[in-house]
Amino acid sequence: MERCDAFIIGGSAGSLEVLLKVLPVINPAVSFPIVIIIHRKHGTDSLLPDLLSSRTKLKVKEVDEKESLKAGTIYIAPSDYHLLVEQDRTFSLDYSEKVNYSRPSIDVTFQTAAEVYQDKLVCMLLSGSNADGVNGLKSVKEWGGVAVIQNPITAQVAYMPTQAQLNVDIDHVLSIEEMGEFINLLSNR
Repeated sequence: MERCDAFIIGGSAGSLEVLLKVLPVINPAVSFPIVIIIHRKHGTDSLLPDLLSSRTKLKVKEVDEKESLKAGTIYIAPSDYHLLVEQDRTFSLDYSEKVNYSRPSIDVTFQTAAEVYQDKLVCMLLSGSNADGVNGLKSVKEWGGVAVIQNPITAQVAYMPTQAQLNVDIDHVLSIEEMGEFINLLSNR
């Protein structure tokens, strides 16, 4: 099993339902930060941190500029900002052009985190209707990290994980039921 210093989850349409099933399974003593990038409309769902908090004992919070990544915390990318991971393992927020029609872009977070965490990064791509995350997973693999996707058969919108499967050397293809235990096993390494 891989060593993990950061776990990043990206998703779009259909991914919230997956998270609501996976988060309750994750061990609250997880040994790394978990970062979630979900495509969401600006200003429409400020309740997302509260909703996710209700499903886990882990601390859940929306990212603040220059905040350090800490183990045992679930960080949520704010709507309408790209979320970058800096070399000093802090976050920065960016309002530049949309990538794959999205801000936050999964690609941007996966790519910046890959340079920082290299072979100790695990990124998982969930259900979604565009190819955001595919180039990010390519970067994760180039830096020695681990690429995981939701099994497209179990995805509400299979396009995103399917594109990743077609274009990236994926390490693990997981059903929704397997994801929580996969994260827990990484934490025990």
